[in-house]
Amino acid sequence: MTWAVRATHVSKRYRRTARGFQLRTLKSALLGRRGDEALAGDETIAAVEDVSFEIARGEAFGIVGGNGSGKSTLLKMIAGILKPTTGSLETLGRVAALIELGAGFHPEISGRENIFINGAVLGLSKREIAARYERIVEFSGLADFLEEPVKNYSSGMYVRLGFAVAIHTDPEILLVDEVLAVGDEAFAHRCLRRIEELLASGRTVIFVSHALGLVEELCSRVLWLNDGRVRLLGDPRRVVDGYRQDVAEDESRAHREAKEERERDEDGAHAALVAEEESGEVLRWGSGAAEILGVRLLDGAGSERYHFESGEALTFELDVQATQPLADVVFGVGLFSPRGVEVWGTNTDIDGFASAHFSGRAKVALECPCLRLAPGEYLVDVAAHAQDGAPYDYRRRLLAFTVTSVAGGAGVYLPEHRWRFATAGGALTFQRSRHD
Repeated sequence: MTWAVRATHVSKRYRRTARGFQLRTLKSALLGRRGDEALAGDETIAAVEDVSFEIARGEAFGIVGGNGSGKSTLLKMIAGILKPTTGSLETLGRVAALIELGAGFHPEISGRENIFINGAVLGLSKREIAARYERIVEFSGLADFLEEPVKNYSSGMYVRLGFAVAIHTDPEILLVDEVLAVGDEAFAHRCLRRIEELLASGRTVIFVSHALGLVEELCSRVLWLNDGRVRLLGDPRRVVDGYRQDVAEDESRAHREAKEERERDEDGAHAALVAEEESGEVLRWGSGAAEILGVRLLDGAGSERYHFESGEALTFELDVQATQPLADVVFGVGLFSPRGVEVWGTNTDIDGFASAHFSGRAKVALECPCLRLAPGEYLVDVAAHAQDGAPYDYRRRLLAFTVTSVAGGAGVYLPEHRWRFATAGGALTFQRSRHD
């Protein structure tokens, strides 16, 4: 196997700048401080710690992990922007990096001029850039804006221009760090097709993203970083499922702690039921005649969980309260993808239950004996409303849970299924290789 990137016990540490830690000066250097490796352990912060791996030429390699796990720092070291504090990191071939939005662009000059500057930074001569110019412009879709200064560009336009330049430098190694999430859907598809073409021609792609489904689909191996260290390295499905389960366990713990805190702080106030995210999106509304105090997810044994295997039993348990006697109430549950696609939803009225009389406090459970969702993350909406739809308490994205599965598939539904093969005078033979 010919390697394209090789990391051997790579670490990257940064000096602390908080009060009580000395700043590095020329005097301190002359008195014997040689660099970060000479610092005491409590004087530095480790962004990446003792990471080793090899990436083969022509491989699609993914890196996942939470914010602050060291993904971008590692990518910057591969790109040569940063140097390891200890260990060695080697690359074979030209590297093109899409790491930070608009990196290398000068905001005051035009998109056309930035193409030539950015191409030169990536190692192309002026003649080579001129020969590729029309293809870069066509790919970016920004022909009408190239004479505008890039400070007037939107974030999506920055990505278009940066990606178009980077992939037309014919890199042996392409580094992509989450920037595709900023572009629109059509451009993202165009970029992914181009990445697949690069892989087919034997180029190496290193892909950092929080879009786990995309990482699983695109990459042949995945590295999971946690607090700067290697948590797991190997098959995409195994690594992504392990990461999802870890996130789900953290969310479950946070959900329980938040629930306990709400119960401690509950003071009986039932004023306006309106909550908003920082973006201003309304996540809760209604008259308050009935309240949904909380929701738990239970497995078949009645244990609270937020990570499930596809096909497991799952119960949505609503803790509800009427602030006044009601003769007309409907309870509902809806599932959505993180992008807002409606996966499934139902309510007591749809399922044939007449509107209920409700007072005091109660538990409402929606039981799913076999929830066959495809692997991924799902968000839960819950509602209490009148039969005519007038909301008492509607709560969006109240909680999230993840689903994993040994079997794969596209979409959000994973039905029980099997294959049959029959021949008409010919031969057709399959051997089962997995999922036995």
